[in-house]
Amino acid sequence: MANGGEFQEKIQQLGKLIAQFDQMPDGPQKNGCKELVQLLMDVHGAGLERVLEIVFENEASGAAIIDKLGQDSIAGSLLLLYSLHPDDLETRLRRAMERMRPRLRKLACIAELVRVVEGVVQVRVTTGHSCGSSTKDVKAIVEEGVYEFAPDVTSLEIVGLVEPSPSGFVALESLVPHSLVGVTANGHASHLESAE
Repeated sequence: MANGGEFQEKIQQLGKLIAQFDQMPDGPQKNGCKELVQLLMDVHGAGLERVLEIVFENEASGAAIIDKLGQDSIAGSLLLLYSLHPDDLETRLRRAMERMRPRLRKLACIAELVRVVEGVVQVRVTTGHSCGSSTKDVKAIVEEGVYEFAPDVTSLEIVGLVEPSPSGFVALESLVPHSLVGVTANGHASHLESAE
């Protein structure tokens, strides 16, 4: 049986093949393929929906089983594909935030869901330091976490991450409190005495 990572790779490959198919010129073969794919989707969707109905009829345990299916990376993605997932987008995104919290904590970061509007998602990341290498890691963790639970997100914006400077140097202002750094007339940074 495929694991979650292999399944996601297959989903991505399927997306690429669909994109290539869409670029093919119109004609009888393309129309026949579209009809075949649509029929397969309709048959599978109806079958999955009936499976969920049968499980749900199993009273209290049925609802728990459906929730468990929704939380599984493979079964949940399949339910999403057919618009049968038991949880709405925001619920799945909040679950993603919880799941990524321990990994982000190791990098001294916190992620919070700011906004969800018609598939457009904004996540704010608060970080305890601005290490360039961890910025890339944090971004990867957030993207991976969001798309694992919500592959139907149409746009993801991560705010609060500071991109490292190309030179590798850290700006003086980010290391010293603003009240202690001034700029001289010729543009050089100078330390100011803080008022006691």
